[in-house]
Formats: sequence, structure tokens, C-alpha cells
Amino acid sequence: MKKNRYKSNDSNKVWGGRFKSSTNRLMEEFNSSIEFDKNLYIEDIEGSVVHSEMLARQKIISKRDYQLIKTGLNKIKKEIDNKKLIFSSKLEDVHMNIENRLIELIGDTGKKLHTARSRNDQVATDIKLWLRKKIDDVELNIKSFQAILIKKAEHHYDLLMPGYTHLQVAQPVTFGHYLLSYVEMFGRDRGRLIDCKERMNESPLGTAALGGTSYPIDRNFVAKKLGFSKPTSNSMDSVSDRDFVVEFISCSSLISIHLSRLAEDLVLWSSDGFNFVKFPESFTTGSSIMPQKKNPDSAELIRGKSGRIFGNLISLMTTLKGLPMTYGKDLQEDKEPLFDTVSTIQTCVKIMSGIIQDLEPQRKNMLDALQKGFPTATDLADYLVTDLNIPFRNAHQITGKIVLLAEKKGSTLENISLEELRSFIPNADKKILEVLKTENSIAKKTSYGGTAPQNVKKAIIKAKKTYLKD
Repeated sequence: MKKNRYKSNDSNKVWGGRFKSSTNRLMEEFNSSIEFDKNLYIEDIEGSVVHSEMLARQKIISKRDYQLIKTGLNKIKKEIDNKKLIFSSKLEDVHMNIENRLIELIGDTGKKLHTARSRNDQVATDIKLWLRKKIDDVELNIKSFQAILIKKAEHHYDLLMPGYTHLQVAQPVTFGHYLLSYVEMFGRDRGRLIDCKERMNESPLGTAALGGTSYPIDRNFVAKKLGFSKPTSNSMDSVSDRDFVVEFISCSSLISIHLSRLAEDLVLWSSDGFNFVKFPESFTTGSSIMPQKKNPDSAELIRGKSGRIFGNLISLMTTLKGLPMTYGKDLQEDKEPLFDTVSTIQTCVKIMSGIIQDLEPQRKNMLDALQKGFPTATDLADYLVTDLNIPFRNAHQITGKIVLLAEKKGSTLENISLEELRSFIPNADKKILEVLKTENSIAKKTSYGGTAPQNVKKAIIKAKKTYLKD
């Protein structure tokens, strides 16, 4: 089949009747959005088919016109799918490219398609149709990632490691408990995406340029046919609204924050200073000069990509903040940050899923790290409160002095003798020595949401039911 290339003269411009002279070539390129909004061609055709069906049902056009339009649009979709149709920047955007090709195919009947609508409501509808699908994709990607995190947590529910505050050893935790913390974070992210999709699922089509239309259209039919919950309520808000794009990029920003925090931990933990985890080689790179290097570039890039998504959010909010009602061409700037955010966040989730799936925790190094930083100090203070009835603030002070002694000796708390402990706590018995053992500290953290291995096992069962159900 011959490739279809549109004519380049200004008579093809649908708005050309008002103008005496042609558009400056630089302005033509500046004004064109076809290089990025061509991504919307499936949704544009989908919306146009339903719009023309509604026009026929309402007797605004004939049934024959509708059948010709539908057949023509389906042919155009196949041409685009098979890369047989070349888009022209002279026709500005995907909507005009498709409409002009339709007119080429079916003649004047194609000119009836745009009855009772504007590009303003058309583009808002197309973006919603496109984003609705992408939200489903991203949410499913995150669900799959949660499944990987849960499986890894199940394998390491009792693997002891230091928990940190201020990046200093704080208390013992399990690696499984750590992984489940991200399952919860990404669960909230999924909830936000679902809320975003539900809130945006109203059809703008039929609100026309800004004030509605005098044609006897049926917006409820169009909304239902396109899978929207209902039509939008206010025509001016409908064409100017990009809240849903901002909301999605905001949701993606939070996802990227959570991915970045996880990436930061993994980068640190894979370094020689920690050596807690070993990256899968398939997600590392080497150095051009240092042959020994195995760099966690995958995690570093995920960490870096968060700034890109934040930038997209700020870019769009800056565009929107100064716009008068209703439509301004500035809104053309909504698509590139949106498309880029969708692509970036999907890739980051998939890459992190691959990292976690084959990540190898280094058990011995994690356990060795628990010998630093006196992680059972809080357990000692709690023992003084519960067993010896010492007020917590006094217990805190006594424990601090014992830590100073251990620090001075270069010892762990576990290696402080009973006699040395009794110099600070005269009535201490042998039970105090058990309190200072790391495994006992972990086992006692049985409060709801705590890190005790038995808790982690229960939390895994709960996480599967909560986040992995169909």
C-alpha cells in the first residue's frame, strides 16, 4: 500500500477561512503537537466513532453517514497501526490529521464528524481515555512488584539485621519486616491511583469549545459507551480541567519517592561499608577504567529519575496556575510531561522489581553489623521499667551509663558481665543477660505491626490477602 501523505497547502487548515495569509513556517512548527500527541490516536478514533454514533442516534447525521465515518476511522486506525500513514505537522495535531485523512477517504461526509464538538472537549476526552488505561497498567505493575517484595519477605522473615534511625544502628529488625514496609507504601500508592482514576472518570465530550452546544446531543450515551461513570457537569470546567493530569503525576511523584528511598538503601547496603546485599549482575554495570567495579547503576538511575518526575509535576502546575478560564494553547504543554511520567514510572517499577527479585541478602554481614551500635539498649531500659519498677527516665539514664562502659571497653552490651551490670543495678538477676541478646530483643517485638518473626509471618499472610487478591 502506498503511504498517504497530506498536502501541505493552507487550504487544509480547518480554521483557514478567517485568514488571508499563510502561517509562518516557524509558527507552524511551534504550534504543532503531532510529534507527541500522536500517541492518542487510538483514543481519538475511539471517541470519534462513539461521537458519530451518537450523532446518528440523535438524527443529527444520517445512519449512512455514521457507517461511512466508522468505516473510514477504522481504516485510518489500521493505516496508523501498520505505519502506512505519515502525520503532518502542518495539520497541527493528531485530531486534525485523522479528520483530514477521513475527508480524503470518504469526502464531504467526513466533514460532518466534528459536528457538536470542539478540539477542546475532544482532547480532554482523549487524554482521559488514554490515562485511564495507563493508570490500570501502572497499578498492575505495582501489584506485581508487591508480590515480589512479599515473596522475598517470606524467604527472609526471620533474617536479623540492624534497623536504623539517623543512619545509625537503632534496634534489631528482620529483613522481612523491612521489605513489608515498602509493601505498605506501594499499597497506598495503588490506592491513590485508583482514587485518581475514579475521580477523573467523567466524560468531557459534548461540552464543545466551552459553553456546550445547541445540537440535541446525548452526552450520557457517549459517556456510558466510552466507559465513563457520567458526563462532566460544567462545560467551562470540562475543557479547562487538567487536575487529573496533575493528580496522576503527583501520585507518580510519591511512587518515585518510595522507589528512590528503597534505591538509596540498596545503594548504601551494596557498598563496601555495609555489604548487606548483593545486586544481580543483570542490573549492574562496570567501570570504563576500574576493572573491579560492579556499580548499582539501576538503583542510582531510579533514584535520579524521581527528580525528572518532580520536574514534570512542577512544569504542569506552573503552566496551569496563571491560565484564565477556559482554554489556552498553554494546555498543549500537558501531554509531554504526562507521557514522560507514565513511561518513566512504569520503567522504574519494572527495573526495581527485577532488582528485588534476584537481590541476595548477605546474612553474615547483617548479623555482624548487629554487634555495633548497642541495638539492645532500649530492651535493657524496658527491662528496668517492667521487671525492676524503675521509672523510664531513670532507666534511660542508667542504660546510657552502661552503654558508656561498653563503649569504653570496646565491648557489646551482650559481653558486659553480670557483676559489671550490678554495679549500676544492684538488684539485677541473670535474666538481664537474656534481655541483652539480639534474638531475644527481636522475639519480644510482638506488638501489632512489630518486627518479631511471628508477627512478620502473620503480616505476610495479611499482605497477600490485602494486596494480591484479584
